[in-house]
Amino acid sequence: LLGGRRHHPLQYAAMGPVCAGAACSIAGGLRFHQPGCGFLLAATVLRALKSIQQSLLLQEDRLDALSLLCLTSLPSFCLLFGAAVALEVGPSWEAVLRYDGTLWACVLLSCLGSVLYNLATFCILSLTSALTVHILGNVTVVGNLLLSRLLFGSHLSGLSYLGIGLTLAGMFMYHQPDLIAARWAARPGRGPPRRE
Repeated sequence: LLGGRRHHPLQYAAMGPVCAGAACSIAGGLRFHQPGCGFLLAATVLRALKSIQQSLLLQEDRLDALSLLCLTSLPSFCLLFGAAVALEVGPSWEAVLRYDGTLWACVLLSCLGSVLYNLATFCILSLTSALTVHILGNVTVVGNLLLSRLLFGSHLSGLSYLGIGLTLAGMFMYHQPDLIAARWAARPGRGPPRRE
């Protein structure tokens, strides 16, 4: 709606299984906390608005990914540095003020990772859409569950497996609506009515 784009009806329908699948996947470990739920909802809405704005800048204003990264890096630095100064006072700054090669190597590695992640996100947004990026973000829920099972031997409930299946089915619906619609139209019994 905010991007002013029309999508295939099956892409809208895919939101149901994707959201239900993500909810089922995490339902086993869910601990409801009202303020946390409010912060999570606000973060999700703000992240979506940010992605839509970035998509519009990249696709309609014809900015390239590197230019957008340069434009957003200084405000991000100021906000994060201000928050760090205000919220992380005291002992946490003592190590920063002392010269420690390992600490600064970790900080620089973290900065490099952040730059590469944002650059990759901007490139994907310029090629697809904000909605596609958020749908693909649900793969992380499935990936985290499966990696947790493979690496740490975590127990997955039947509800978790149902959630994984629903999420993957919803993502297939979102990415292949024309194929599904063509298969639905070509199934037996859907031909033209017979004349008598």
